[in-house]
Amino acid sequence: MSTTTTDPSPPSEQNVPRPAPTTRVALRLLARRVHFLAGVAIAPFLAVLCLTGFAYAFTPQLTNALHHHELFVDSASGSRQPVATQIEVALRANPAAELKAVIPPVDVDRTTQVVLSMSESAGHAGHSTVTRTVYVDPYTNRINGTLATVSNRPPVQTWLREFHGNLHLGEVGRLYSEFVASWLPIVVVGGLVLWLGQRRRKRELLVPKLRGTTGRPRLRGLHGALGLWLAAGLLAVSVTGLTWSNYAGARFDQAIDALDGRSPSLTAPAVAVPVEGLPITVDRALEAAASAGLTGELTVTPPAAADRPFKIAETSQGWPIQKDSVAVDPYLGTVTGRVNWDDYPLTAKLTTIGIQAHSGTLLGPANQIAMALLAIGTLVLLAVGYRMWWQRRPAGRTRAPVWRQLPKPALIAVVVGTVALGWVLPVLGVSLAVFLVFDAVNTRVFDAVNTRVRT
Repeated sequence: MSTTTTDPSPPSEQNVPRPAPTTRVALRLLARRVHFLAGVAIAPFLAVLCLTGFAYAFTPQLTNALHHHELFVDSASGSRQPVATQIEVALRANPAAELKAVIPPVDVDRTTQVVLSMSESAGHAGHSTVTRTVYVDPYTNRINGTLATVSNRPPVQTWLREFHGNLHLGEVGRLYSEFVASWLPIVVVGGLVLWLGQRRRKRELLVPKLRGTTGRPRLRGLHGALGLWLAAGLLAVSVTGLTWSNYAGARFDQAIDALDGRSPSLTAPAVAVPVEGLPITVDRALEAAASAGLTGELTVTPPAAADRPFKIAETSQGWPIQKDSVAVDPYLGTVTGRVNWDDYPLTAKLTTIGIQAHSGTLLGPANQIAMALLAIGTLVLLAVGYRMWWQRRPAGRTRAPVWRQLPKPALIAVVVGTVALGWVLPVLGVSLAVFLVFDAVNTRVFDAVNTRVRT
């Protein structure tokens, strides 16, 4: 990796060989170079992720504001109508559709969500799982509106989620976010090595010394202390983001399968179909789920066939985690299968918690504020970093790439670690290979220019 710096030594001393640095010094130089170059490379994309992530963190408020008519009732007075009746109203308004799920409201001022199949719009907006959600007033059975939803997300939430993840460029666009998420831990760890490795008062590690300093030293103190405060959050969003990325996510799935750590699926035996008798209603199935201890928001999936049960799952977001689900016999109303949150393996629990924390839903408003502060702090960190680079922008001749100055044992360890990391994070590995090729060509060009200047 080449560095371009101004050489202050007189011309007569420029050809004097420099002593080889110690392993510690060489590793520190490498950490500084990687931190700088990777930081410059990902900074524009990281800024986009911060801005879009800031907006996505407040999706619940934006959704309520933009889809208020569909999501809220006009008047929460009187008694609620049976859920089965509300489903009939939604199906009569959409005779060609089939019932896919129903989500009764938890709050008294919310509408019931009747989710219908939407086969004629499959693939709409780049999705193959688009559904039509009919919002029914549970007090009057009046339809407040209909929206195209993806995994029960209203349009504004779907739009912001896609904008944050791929800039609405589809699978190709997802590379930008995976590129950032792959390199961000390297940049953060490199920055911590540089900041914690310098001799300074412990207080100055966390609180930058702004008085009595100016220029680049002042900016470096602010950049280092702010980076230390943000490090844990940046690492957390990077790791959780990688779990649903294209290539690193595939590696993650392989590891989860090897550890048998996926979320358990609800299974139940086929039920006996009586010769006479009618299936129970959705309301009766909900009563059975409530008797089994399920609380909060419940998503009811109707039987897929005459001998299959209802499936009812807790789908509330936030802490404590609610992920219990039951299968209910559609004729007897008895629970025939169950999966509890306690049945989830540790990896599945950590993944669920991490995803909710990343999206700002785990701890409610406190989580949203934390994600907003992380985004704002990171934008300031990037601005200060670019200002520091501008004040010390490269000029002059090129020195030998830093990695060539490493002692052979350290170099072998770095190469092996880099190859392993490149396999786990394929986007990082490919982008690093491209950079090394560029670095080698850049070094040869500058060496040739410097040779001509000296001769």
